[in-house]
Amino acid sequence: MPESAAHYKKETRIERILNRAFGFAVRLGIGPSYNYLLEVRGRKSGRVYVTPVNLIEVGGRRYLVASRGETAWARNARAAGAVTLRKGSKADLHSVRELPATERPPVLKAFVDRYAAQVQRFHSVPKGSPVEAFVATASLHPVFELIK
Repeated sequence: MPESAAHYKKETRIERILNRAFGFAVRLGIGPSYNYLLEVRGRKSGRVYVTPVNLIEVGGRRYLVASRGETAWARNARAAGAVTLRKGSKADLHSVRELPATERPPVLKAFVDRYAAQVQRFHSVPKGSPVEAFVATASLHPVFELIK
């Protein structure tokens, strides 16, 4: 297991309620173009788990970032090697490749810069910081490249 396994910020009761409401809207196809429902099979249970996510595109490639750290969806995506992204009635299966910590800083910077209002509280490096500032925390936030 990666060294970041101990890093995880649990969602609050309010965040859980808001995520469910937001997930319901995305399931209906409502929301910005970067919002999706991530579906991934549980590594132990085999059950399909669903969570709302924001995608980020950097250099023409699309990524998922686990801002809360070693989340269940990140561990499941790592084990399964594939995820489904759903919005409304459209669902796309993607293989995923986890980026090594050395490749994460540019993606983390782009993610925090774009979605700071939603994710800044999970990242110790503030929006607008240089890429180099993300090197120290890169191992704490799993990043997955989507491969079609």
